[in-house]
Amino acid sequence: MPAVLFVCTGNIARSPLAEAMFRQHLKARGLDGDWVVESAGTWAYDGQSSPDSVQQVAREYGLDVSAHRARRVSAALLAPFDLILTMERGHKEGIQVEFPQAARRTFLLSEMVEQRYDVPDPCDALDDVRQAARLIDALLTRGHDRIVALAQAGGGDAPQGQGNGRGDT
Repeated sequence: MPAVLFVCTGNIARSPLAEAMFRQHLKARGLDGDWVVESAGTWAYDGQSSPDSVQQVAREYGLDVSAHRARRVSAALLAPFDLILTMERGHKEGIQVEFPQAARRTFLLSEMVEQRYDVPDPCDALDDVRQAARLIDALLTRGHDRIVALAQAGGGDAPQGQGNGRGDT
């Protein structure tokens, strides 16, 4: 069963949106039954909920993140995931340094579309959350096939030309 983890800083905005959106993408393609899709944060306060602005934007996409609770990245949390997708280069680097066993499975979300840039943290402003959601949705849409291929291959065994998880593409 392929497993994907989305990572941002606080695990209250970008990564829960990415988690819910990717589940929606899988469901639309009939793949949702055999996947584990979750999220975490590099500096998350365990148990914190997503702000109202994030919940509102999620609803605009037909998603519900009201039950989401933040959790912090740890070695035990990372272990079962085939693919770890981060929102920022600092998240990726932090995971690769602190948890080297996950290095080959860790990529920027933007690398799924053959680019390398950060998804900006929207903080709490509604327009910023909407902008982040649009970007995340576009990356998931355009990068869907690569995400699926990497997760099914176990991340570190990237298909030819797909990079090695260290930013080399």
